[in-house]
Amino acid sequence: MAAAQQVKEYLAYWFQLGKPLQFDRGGAILPHPVIEGNAYSPAFEACWQRVLASGGQGCYLAGTEQSIAELLSGAWDMADCARCEMPVPTRSLGIQSSACPCADLPGWPNTELPQPRSPIDSRSQLEQIRQRLAQTQN
Repeated sequence: MAAAQQVKEYLAYWFQLGKPLQFDRGGAILPHPVIEGNAYSPAFEACWQRVLASGGQGCYLAGTEQSIAELLSGAWDMADCARCEMPVPTRSLGIQSSACPCADLPGWPNTELPQPRSPIDSRSQLEQIRQRLAQTQN
């Protein structure tokens, strides 16, 4: 089952590649920037809150068939695309029928560009490095 945090990360990764969130009633959202410093941006968090408020009903990542509501249900998991290593929804049970959202992105995957990512807590990362260095000196 795809947890809400996994779906949030899935959207964040694809937003960084320019894939918008589309709505049944028309319109689309593509928050920019997605990450600010070591956290998701206020624009991204506002988009995520809008998704949660609607339960994901009637919204889809561009180029996909599954609504966000479906992804939040128990019928889907998140896995890495074999082609581009980006997160993609996969059925928990049954046959996978849809392509990766990368299928309509020209020039992707591009190994010369940085991959989309989640926010990184630099302070925590530096503390872990400091601890490893201290252990090697003992």
